[in-house]
Parts: sequence; C-alpha cells; structure tokens
Amino acid sequence: MKKKVLIVFILLLVLCGALIVSANASSLFGPRNQKTVVISQEEYDRLSRFKKMDTILQYVETYYIEEPDTDKMIENATKGLLFALEDPYTYYYDAEEWQQMWENDEGEYGGIGIMMLGNPEDYSVTITQVFRDTPAERAGVLRGDVLVRVEDLEVDFYSMQNAVNIMRGTVEEPVEIEVKRGEEYITFQIPRAIIHVNRVEYTMLDGDVGLIALYDFAGESEKEFTAALDVLKQQGAKALIVDLRNNGGGWVDSARQIGDLFLDDGLLFYSEDRYGNREENAMKAGADDIPLVFLINQGTASASEILSGGLHDRGRATLVGTQSYGKGIMQAVIPLGNNDEDGFQMTIEQYFMPSGEKVHKIGLTPDIVSEMPEELATVYFALGDLADPQMKDAWNAAKDLIKD
Repeated sequence: MKKKVLIVFILLLVLCGALIVSANASSLFGPRNQKTVVISQEEYDRLSRFKKMDTILQYVETYYIEEPDTDKMIENATKGLLFALEDPYTYYYDAEEWQQMWENDEGEYGGIGIMMLGNPEDYSVTITQVFRDTPAERAGVLRGDVLVRVEDLEVDFYSMQNAVNIMRGTVEEPVEIEVKRGEEYITFQIPRAIIHVNRVEYTMLDGDVGLIALYDFAGESEKEFTAALDVLKQQGAKALIVDLRNNGGGWVDSARQIGDLFLDDGLLFYSEDRYGNREENAMKAGADDIPLVFLINQGTASASEILSGGLHDRGRATLVGTQSYGKGIMQAVIPLGNNDEDGFQMTIEQYFMPSGEKVHKIGLTPDIVSEMPEELATVYFALGDLADPQMKDAWNAAKDLIKD
C-alpha cells in the first residue's frame, strides 16, 4: 500500500457502520420490541456517546414530513464529525470523491488532459499544465490559457470542480471549452480520451545542466523521475535543477525514494505523533553525487518540502526561489467499509528535518532568494526557458556547482 504525505496506512474503522449489531441496533438507545445482543461495558459506553444523534434520527425517521434519506444524513454527519476538528487536511471522501482521488493518483482517466489552478483573489482559473500526447495538446490548448467556459458552464474559482466533472466522461465524446489567451477568446471542440498523466518533464540546459520539473508525488512519479535522471546523465548533465514550484506534495514514499537517490545513509526526515513516538526515515547506500539545485516557491509544500528540505538540511542541495508553503504535517488515508467504497484522511503526524528544524507554518528559506517580478507572475514559461528569472537564477547556481 502506498503512503501519502500523508503517510498512508489502512485502518479498519469501527464507527457508525459497526454500530449495526442487529437488524435494529438502535434498540441500544430506545425502548423498542427488538432482539438484544450482549456487548461489553466498554462497547456500550462508547455507543452511548451517539445516543443523542440516534434519538434525533429516530424522530426524523418517524415524524419528518417527507421520507428522509437517512444514508445521506449519516454521510453528512460523518463529514461534520471531521469538520469539527477544524483541520483543512482532515476530511471525508464520499464514494465519488474516493474513486476520483484514486483515479487522479493512478493518472489514468477519461478526459482532455489539462491541469488547472484557481486564483482566490480574482476567481480566474488558469491552465497550468497540458499533458503530453493528449487531446488538449493536439487541439492547441496552451499552458497559461485562462479557462472561461466548459460547455454551458461559466468557469471560475468556485465552479472549477464542476468544470472538471464535465470535462471527464465518455471517451471519444467531444467537450467544448473556451479559453482566454491574452485578449483573444478561443473555442475548442476536444474529444475525450484516456489520459495518462505525466508527472515529470525534463530537458538539458546549456552548460551541462539538466532540468527535471516534478509536478506532484503521485502515481509512479519516483520511477518517472529516476528515468529522467538517467537520460539527463547520459546526455552529459553535470548538475541538476529540480523544479518544485507549485508542487503541493503527494505520497511521502515517492519523496523518500527520490531522496534515496541522492543520500547514502542517515535521515531524510523524521516524524512524530501526538504521543511523541518518533519514526525515522533513513536512506540506504548507493547515492548519486550529482550537484543539486531545488527551485521552490510559496506553492512548494508537503512532500516537496520533505524532499528539498531534507536534502538541503543534509548539505546535499541548494535552494533557490522564495519561501516555501510550510505544510509540515502528514495525513493517513483510510478506507471505510468492507468494499473500500469511501474513506477519509486525517492528520496524524508532524515531520521535521534531520537537524530537528520545524517546517509547519514556517516553510523553507532559500539559500538564493529569487523573486518573480510582478509583471511576470501570471506568465507560464516553457520548460527550461531562461527568460524565467527564477529558472535563470537556478541555472546560474547549478553552473557554479559544477567542478571543472
């Protein structure tokens, strides 16, 4: 089972579903003529905590003016249970969301092949990546296009998920989208296809510098990264830039495996739960000694901070860019039910750099500060374009690390 930055493990949760110990287990809370079961005092005390909720449910089932959808009520109560923790990283996935989450991780679904980012300030939705060899790429959609319409839906920050739902669907059926490119509005009719998401792009830069852009830690990103590194070294790369800008993280195991490429031993990071139990994430022998530069910004978070921060803390990498996001906590992703039809994620640990440095709500401070000029903040540069001032600073730093 994969692990998320989120350290992911599988738990069997005994909660509301497990309360059904007979055909009418609500007898625990109400004087009805029903069969009874024998349970321990500990189990009874635990179930009694839900007495108020069950009493309300019985009233609704009996007296509400319309036949209630009790499954929906329980599902929303489950959401509320986790919402009360006031943790934005702890939440419930219904069956549809659970399926979509795993489809996203596997990187294969019926769609057109774009990644989007919503701006909460002006509510715009920008296409931040067009995946290779997809209908969107073949139609001419470009990174940096602003998505304004999908079919009859006007797209903004709040309707973005609805737009995603429309664009995903039956393979070969067309979907119409409209984008704004500069001052021009362009409409595309794009047939859906099975999309295979590329997590990694790479290229050689002048001066024997290789570049790998890693977009997230999902699917088989560690394998894609390793393959890209091998190709770049064969092409003569003597230093490597890893672009983690706007990489919000993903599976911690992927970050750990990539980190293991560059460290022979010792820790990449360690984590602690609320009881102070410590888990160390040590590397094994066989590291590559290529000089490393990580390009980070305010969107670099979670697994990205584990990888770049851990290698930096061990003196193995130079950081260029701006302060990272500062998500230094990890979540477990937990299936519910016998058929894993839904599930939830929950914050369980905080991670630290090998030196003990805290990341959460602080972030990583770059060795070389490189701000993106305001007038270029919304420009999406081609891979390795040195007109990108942050990329140019990273390139200069990488060249300085190459030994003659």
